[in-house]
Amino acid sequence: MPEARIRHEYQTALAEITRRIAASLVGVAPQALPIRMYIAGGTALHYYTGARVSKDVDAAFSRRIALPADLDVAYRDEDGAAALLYFDRNYNDTLALLHEDAYADAQPLALPGVDAGVLDVRLLSPLDLAVSKLSRFASQDRDDIASLARHGLIDAGQLRQRAEEALGGYIGDLARLRTSIDIACRMIGPT
Repeated sequence: MPEARIRHEYQTALAEITRRIAASLVGVAPQALPIRMYIAGGTALHYYTGARVSKDVDAAFSRRIALPADLDVAYRDEDGAAALLYFDRNYNDTLALLHEDAYADAQPLALPGVDAGVLDVRLLSPLDLAVSKLSRFASQDRDDIASLARHGLIDAGQLRQRAEEALGGYIGDLARLRTSIDIACRMIGPT
């Protein structure tokens, strides 16, 4: 079963990246732990839907941390070809539409060999993942939102409500974001 194999290989690569991050936290004062790692983007989408495999890990942390240097891991894709998963050091959650409760509502992700008492790895919820994709709203983002809806993880009513609540925390011209919300809700259909 290729999907199961790639999910395993991908999960193994992600677990290795998170183990390296956790290892860099050795010696951190116990009261500062756990550090929470919030995964967004294609990696979160892959865990929820099995759809597309992202080459990078988009993540934010509950604290500012000095990341280790080597955060890319080679693995084999479903065809046996070499693939690389890397931690995206340029990801910035302030550029995405994000609900103020997105991190509080993130789902825990247990990864082999990662102590959640040190590094508590979480995925944005499917709904918050969809909301985060409304800012850029490129073709890939639209496909990702549609995939979440096809898998029954979001619906148009939930998306509209969560996105409009998220807009309350933003300033500037919100017209483009409101248009993205309308298009996404029409795209995934009635509630």
